[in-house]
Amino acid sequence: MTRQVSYQWRLREVMATHGMFTITELVPLLVDRGITLSVSQVHRLATGTPERLSLPVLAALCDIFTCTPSELIATKAENTAVRKTGSDEGVVNLNARRPTRARLRPEG
Repeated sequence: MTRQVSYQWRLREVMATHGMFTITELVPLLVDRGITLSVSQVHRLATGTPERLSLPVLAALCDIFTCTPSELIATKAENTAVRKTGSDEGVVNLNARRPTRARLRPEG
């Protein structure tokens, strides 16, 4: 068994619960906390799912919305089954599956 970990970025939901529906409202609040991001960067942060996020930005968002990181990031981990192969041992013998090279001999 392997574990598959995923997450859901919930900034837009948190913004809505606090009555904030536009990105332009969020930009000055970030600037007040020392985070200078362009409007397009904040738009990507709110509408997309970031793969990397700096801790100062996360801390500023938590301070703005008086929430914890777990309210902004919902995580999920679940077991996934290992793919099985056709053989009993789980190891595929590639030599048994490859064709052998033909040898052509001249007539006579």
